[in-house]
Amino acid sequence: MAKGYWVSVYPAISDPEMLAAYDKLAGPAVQAGGGRVLSLLPSRGGRVVAHEAGITQRVVLIEFDSFEQAVAAYESEAYQKALAALPDGVERDFRIIEGVD
Repeated sequence: MAKGYWVSVYPAISDPEMLAAYDKLAGPAVQAGGGRVLSLLPSRGGRVVAHEAGITQRVVLIEFDSFEQAVAAYESEAYQKALAALPDGVERDFRIIEGVD
């Protein structure tokens, strides 16, 4: 079965402190939904090299055992509460994708 992934790129974050409130809710919601954080750059000290139209702001990659599990975690009540805490000053490109089996 192909894995599922959440891919989030944050081109603009105007209020990092407000984003922290979202993080406090999103982390446990992701874990409860079976997600594993593979990358949270650059906030955890990782390196980023951006090419073409790439950006070096926050990039998050989360792995789930299946695409269906990734979708269900996003739709969960716990993650929807986290989304409500996502501040207006955050621009985010979020996708749920199916991995190659």
